[in-house]
This record gives sequence, C-alpha cells and structure tokens, in this order.
Amino acid sequence: MNNTNVPFSELPTPRDLLRELAVELESLTPETRKAAAYVLENPNDVGVSSIREIAEAAQVKPNTFVRMARSVGFEGYDDFREPFREEIRNGRADFPDRARWLQSLSKGGKLGGLYADMAASAIANIEESFATTDAAHVQAAADMIVQARRTYVLGVGVNNALARNFAYLAGMAVDTIEAIPRSGSVAIDDIARAGPDDVLLAMTFKPYRSEVVDAVEVAREQGVTIIGISDSPASPIVAGSDHGFVVQSDTPQFFPSTVATVALLETLMAFVIADASPEVIANIEAFHERRHALGIYREDPSAERAEPKGNGK
Repeated sequence: MNNTNVPFSELPTPRDLLRELAVELESLTPETRKAAAYVLENPNDVGVSSIREIAEAAQVKPNTFVRMARSVGFEGYDDFREPFREEIRNGRADFPDRARWLQSLSKGGKLGGLYADMAASAIANIEESFATTDAAHVQAAADMIVQARRTYVLGVGVNNALARNFAYLAGMAVDTIEAIPRSGSVAIDDIARAGPDDVLLAMTFKPYRSEVVDAVEVAREQGVTIIGISDSPASPIVAGSDHGFVVQSDTPQFFPSTVATVALLETLMAFVIADASPEVIANIEAFHERRHALGIYREDPSAERAEPKGNGK
C-alpha cells in the first residue's frame, strides 16, 4: 500500500497494534491477511472473543490467528488479545449498541453529558486523523489532482454531499474536477472513459457501499490513480490505493461521524488551490466579484438598515 497514513508506535495499545497490523497487511499470506482484515474491521471483537470464536467469525482456522499475532511480534493470539482486554477493563471500549444507549441517555436526562461527549469525540476524531498523516502526504494527493486530465470525486449517501462540496470548491481553482455519480447515472458508467491520466477520489465507510468499491475496482483495472478515504486501513478502497487516507469516525451517536472527513477534504481542497496555477487566485476573486455584481450575495443587512431613508420623493 502506497502513501497510507498508518504510522506505528511501539506502545502496546490496541490502536498501535492495529496500525502495525495494517502496515503488515499486504505482506501476509492470503489466509493470514483475511484474519488481519477481520481484526482491523472488528477490533472490538478481539478483547471478548476466544481464538476459536474469532476464527469462526473470520472464516479461517484458529492457527491462522496465531500466525497473524506472530507477524506483529507476539507469541500467540492470547498475548495479542491482552491489550484489547485491558481496554475493556479500563472502560475505554466502544459501547456495543449506541442507538439504545442514546435512548437511555434521553430517558435519564443525561443529554448534557451526551453534548460533552459529542464535542469530545469530534475534536478527538480531527486530532487523530491529522496526527496520522502529514503535509507531504496531502501534497502528493493534491499534485495528482492538479496534474490529472480529469478528477472524479465519488461518494454516495451522505458522502455524495461531501463529494459535491469538494468538487464545487476545488473546481474554482481546477476546472477538471467532477462529482459522481451524476444525476440519473451510476459511478461505473461515469468513469467508463477514465484512464491512466485521470484520478478517482473515492470515499466510503463501514459498512462499505458496494457501488463505490466496484467503481474503485473498475478504475484500478483502467489504470486510474486512486485516492481512497475511509475509516480503516483494511478498507477495500484504501488497501492498494495510490494514496490512502484513514479518518476517524467514532461518535457517541448511532451514525458515523463525518467531521474528520470534512476536515480532511477541506485541507486537500486548500492544497489543490495552493498547488494550482498563479492565475487561480485572480480567477476566484473574479468569480466572487461577478456574483456580487449579479446580486447573488446579500450584503450585510445591518449596513442596509443603517442607511438613512429619503423623504419619499
């Protein structure tokens, strides 16, 4: 995997173990990779499952998990599992059923605590996502977008709005950026003519949307440069991509958080604008001046109210 933000620290925490496992992912045998991918996708299962239980869930043999544990320096699965069990003992594991938890908070009059937890998780998601990448990584992706013949930005569901927002803003600097799927179309049709000179920026999060995964696979076959944004290094649109970004989506509520994704996209958009030609700033300024001239923007209403009225003549 090229340029994916999964750095590793030697501290024996579950998060660090998952990062190291992600780094080793592509060097593992197919069966061991299958076990590792299950752990990366389901880290909460590690601390509560026996080796037999987790092997059955991953559809591999128990010894496969032993080999997986040894690939990251442990003698066996029990040693690998211990940091995850410690996480549970210390009360830091995710609540298993967030929807019912939200309902219990509401009934118990604890929404003030939920408010604080939402704020804390949003900040933590952004901090963690930015901590696991760097400016050079973002710059490399921005360079590919600026140099591409065409960049397709793919997101479905809530991510479709994020894709369109990115294409709209970055498109002020680079007019070769297009959000897909287009109205009435499907993503694999929209990239039918894409090739080695093009870029596909795709995003999807657990549970992964099949149309996004399928489009990425087709684009890879056509030689398109892939920039994948997801919530796991084992995500099918991140693993094996030219530029992979892993963002945190943890939240006390039921639906995954998009706060860190928005922050990453805004940063990437800023890099695209900074990386574009010198005429870009002038073009953006002219764009906004034209909108002001056409009355598209509403001026400060307080300033309008402050103007003295005439005598009616």
